[in-house]
Amino acid sequence: MLSVRDAEATILNSIQPLDHQQDLEFIDLLMANNRILATPVISSLDFPHWHNSAMDGYAVRYADVQQARANKPVVLEVVEEITAGYQPQVTIKPGQAARIFTGAMMPAGADTVVMQEKTHLQENRVFVFLAPQPQEFVRHKGDFYQAGSELLPAGINLTASEIAVLAAAQREQVCVFRRPRVAIFSSGNELVMPEEMLKPGQIADSNQYALATLVRELGAEVLLLGIIKDDPKALEEIIDYAIANADIVLSTGGVSVGDYDYIDKILASLGAKIHFRAVQMRPGKPLTFATFPNSLYFGLPGNPVSALVTCWRFVQPTIKKLAGLAKGWETTFLKVKSHSELKSNGKMETYIGGKLHLVNGVYQFHKALGNDSSGNLINLAQTNALAVLPVGKTFVYPGEEVFVLLLS
Repeated sequence: MLSVRDAEATILNSIQPLDHQQDLEFIDLLMANNRILATPVISSLDFPHWHNSAMDGYAVRYADVQQARANKPVVLEVVEEITAGYQPQVTIKPGQAARIFTGAMMPAGADTVVMQEKTHLQENRVFVFLAPQPQEFVRHKGDFYQAGSELLPAGINLTASEIAVLAAAQREQVCVFRRPRVAIFSSGNELVMPEEMLKPGQIADSNQYALATLVRELGAEVLLLGIIKDDPKALEEIIDYAIANADIVLSTGGVSVGDYDYIDKILASLGAKIHFRAVQMRPGKPLTFATFPNSLYFGLPGNPVSALVTCWRFVQPTIKKLAGLAKGWETTFLKVKSHSELKSNGKMETYIGGKLHLVNGVYQFHKALGNDSSGNLINLAQTNALAVLPVGKTFVYPGEEVFVLLLS
């Protein structure tokens, strides 16, 4: 049985990210949200594209206004009005100014903008009552980005900010990695779909729904394969199909030591390299991780809480790294104060569900109110963090610091 840290290292070291040549797609920019940029973006445009004003006011020569005072204003002739989108037609000469608006192009000859509030306009003359700083309120060409350099690096997740930058750079399409494909199925004779009438001894399968939702949130494609009964032949057929059609396979159930737990034997018969079958954690001890030449296999526990916790802990960073994300795929932990009393038997690394609350500017962890048994799926509703008690830690007092795994 591996420690959580060793299990994580084993998994992450087994991941071969998507290929920079074969696993690419060109998609429209409006479809690129939450996709991973596959190639660096270089623009031929400077940002700003030209010198422009950061303020409504007057474009002037600093030499003309450097002595302006409230009791001795400088008077300049206004020779042009420049609005956003208008190309100036006049060169500003000594003793002249141009009315200018925020974002408008600076006219030739001017090097400074005097804000409107420090002036007074009278017919075609402007009175400047306060000397500005040299080049004040001027955004210079290339201040933010210089053409030919890297605008966005490969391996980043594209969100609204990055898509705005790409649109400004006039990129109608963008090169991204394809979405990882994740096959999901549940195993167990007791399972039925949620729409079926429950018979005595049966339960509705929540695992496929939970895992599919999490996988989609991570930007991957889902291949749902349904519920497979505890039949070796049926399980072998579905696993063989899954590893041929997905980058990652997630199955729940069938990986413990019971008479009907067939998954590990089937994986071995199909040529998998089984790296481990159990992890020193609660919930989630019966966890199988195996690799095929073109697929990673997670045999998750059938217990719904255990399945979700192991998916958050191990599958989430796996999908992010495999998807081509260069940084930020690691599991995120935060050290906070616990508002609640937390308990563990100390034999396993223990994960306890709850919520982070911001109290007086400090995050606190509040344990979910219900029983924290690994069988209590209801307790995970609205959970946004898991408190982590390491091996050997049996108690956390209210007010004591604890590490939490962030779920979103």
